[in-house]
Amino acid sequence: MKRQINTEYFTQTGIWDAFMLPPNHIIITTGAVYVVSISQTHRIYYNIPLNTEQLCPGRQDCREEAGGQREKLESERGQETRSKASCGFQFKPTSMASWVLSECGLRPLPKIYPRPRTGFSSNPLKIKPFSPVSSDLKYPLVCCSNPSSRERKWEVKVRVSAPLKEASLDEKTDNVAINNEIGEFDPGAPPPFKLADIRAAIPKHCWVKNPWKSMSYVVRDVAIVFGLAAAATYLNNWIVWPLYWLAQGTMFWALFVLGHDCGHGSFSSDPKLNSVVGHLLHSSILVPYHGWRISHRTHHQNHGHVENDESWHPLSEKIYRNLDNSTKTLRFTLPFPLLAYPIYLWSRSPGKSGSHFHPGSDLFTPSEKKDVITSTVCWCAMAALLVGLSFVMGPIQLLQLYGVPYVIFVMWLDLVTYLHHHGHEDKLPWYRGQEWSYLRGGLTTLDRDYGLINNIHHDIGTHVIHHLFPQIPHYHLIEATEAARPVLGKYYREPKKSGPFPLHLLGDLMKSMREDHYVSDTGDVVYYQTDHNL
Repeated sequence: MKRQINTEYFTQTGIWDAFMLPPNHIIITTGAVYVVSISQTHRIYYNIPLNTEQLCPGRQDCREEAGGQREKLESERGQETRSKASCGFQFKPTSMASWVLSECGLRPLPKIYPRPRTGFSSNPLKIKPFSPVSSDLKYPLVCCSNPSSRERKWEVKVRVSAPLKEASLDEKTDNVAINNEIGEFDPGAPPPFKLADIRAAIPKHCWVKNPWKSMSYVVRDVAIVFGLAAAATYLNNWIVWPLYWLAQGTMFWALFVLGHDCGHGSFSSDPKLNSVVGHLLHSSILVPYHGWRISHRTHHQNHGHVENDESWHPLSEKIYRNLDNSTKTLRFTLPFPLLAYPIYLWSRSPGKSGSHFHPGSDLFTPSEKKDVITSTVCWCAMAALLVGLSFVMGPIQLLQLYGVPYVIFVMWLDLVTYLHHHGHEDKLPWYRGQEWSYLRGGLTTLDRDYGLINNIHHDIGTHVIHHLFPQIPHYHLIEATEAARPVLGKYYREPKKSGPFPLHLLGDLMKSMREDHYVSDTGDVVYYQTDHNL
């Protein structure tokens, strides 16, 4: 006889605790298979009588094994087990469940993760009832015929009840979003894969660091920097200087990326070599190597977190409302945001305190003070060298050769770091609380195509894989990204193709500056909102 699930019994007896199963799972008892789907607004129960002829048609071994499993369970549990079977439930039938799942091809249903309710307005999630099918069970999941009959009419028997309670923002489930099953892709839902799945898809050789190859890029970039300076000085006319500034500023940015690799340890496996090369490269462009390295590590470890992220993280509505009008204008009106990096090094972002130069800053632990002092001394030495050069060649010549390219480098750095986390055509989530995870935060980053600049700045535009696995050398990032894309699915956002020069990114930047102003003070999954009065 087919059993109907009693909702009250199902919850009052603590059946979830007994089975220790999350929602949207198959429950197999000695009497029936129950498939339970929890949607955002209601609960749906599917009931299948456990008849091995239905699960494994024509297989005598299945019928015999199922009968043996049932007899074994009942003999172990005694009369108490049989009395509970009369109402349709058996607690913890692990051996039989695992056997049916492995032998008969059944598998748990995809778990559904409800669209988070946040301060960002969104449409309610539309749940489509589904009929899971396995390779051996080519029918809808519920049989409504008498088990003793040879002929069966298959149909879905559904019972719907109101939710026992409204889901709260603080509830943390381990459900996984299978957006293809739901219909609409939700970028804020947990992905159906793990970080280990992405790692396993990347070829082993992509993790290998070749210090000689890394040093070859350093030699190449340094040679170009000195060659450009020599050519501009020799030609010395106002047609050449603007071209020199753009080219040399871009090369300063390329030097920064190589020092950035040293900070991540992807330059080589030798920490001393990484530190020496990193200090030489970063100090030459007025970046405190260790101070920046540590804060950038914090950025990677907390990417996508509203409060804990370190680089271009969103302002909460409370902090945003407390900013004076001039600060708001400077932050969201071009070109001022593209000149923010030196200010960030000295005083960090709004809502945060500390300096990349001070060893007592909140950015650093006591054990890191010596490193910070070393980098600050190197920075001061470079600043002193520039002051000395201004007396030797004159301040105007120094401004032409170094000052203006430094400004272009700062604009490159702010543009690239901002657009790797902002400016997508679809709103991307930011997380806080228990909704944040390293994987979910990393998946909010964006790849960008920079045209001819891709090779010059060492493929830093392949940013998603870099953020998830910063130890991969830059010369393997493209191959690693291609290998990981099948795993990432829709969570990987294909970058727009660029022409020779990435002028299209200026449109994305301006759009984001107009629309992405702050996020809600409440909610663990939030999206940027717009201040229409700005």
